[in-house]
Amino acid sequence: MPARSYGHYCGLARSLDVVGDRWSLLIVRELLPGPMRYGELSAALGGIATNLLADRLRSLESAGVVERRLREAGGVAYALTPWGAQLREPIEGLVRWATPLMASGRDGDAFQPRWLAVALPALLAGRTAEPAAEVGIEVGGMLIALRLDATGPHVTVEPGDRPGTVLAAEPEVVLGLAAGALTLDRARSVGRVEGDPRVLAAVFAGTPA
Repeated sequence: MPARSYGHYCGLARSLDVVGDRWSLLIVRELLPGPMRYGELSAALGGIATNLLADRLRSLESAGVVERRLREAGGVAYALTPWGAQLREPIEGLVRWATPLMASGRDGDAFQPRWLAVALPALLAGRTAEPAAEVGIEVGGMLIALRLDATGPHVTVEPGDRPGTVLAAEPEVVLGLAAGALTLDRARSVGRVEGDPRVLAAVFAGTPA
């Protein structure tokens, strides 16, 4: 049993015993797209004290959620274990649940474009496209490739090749479009579209599964 436990024989309580501490699920969010070094995690989670980050990583590693891996280029990176990666589903559920909370905009809150790698698959869950369609999403100087095919949405952070159709917009626009709170016409009027806007429509107006 963890040092601090609810002491309830309940799946929710025992889950919170492991990932319910402040910052723990945000660390998992950062690692869902792929492994990160300690310094990268610290920079992405601006506001967390270094000693607290180290403590949370130790706790998550001890619980079997996170593991350390040697990088080919040298050094150590933190990654989710297969069990830890199963947190994607509940995290995506929370992202969808929070849609009304996001309607007010950033209001001074920090934003990292990398977070779209978690938010977009969550908001587009259940949508498919045949044939497959891919768009680039450019936010804050970072490019993300969003592909929709017969199996659903897939995101690649900083892809090697630039997609033929790219939407450059503020995060509120991208999230609003994915959540269905913003029309394609509105998104195009406040953002910038390179390439074929029909591809953008195929991705964001995909067929519900």
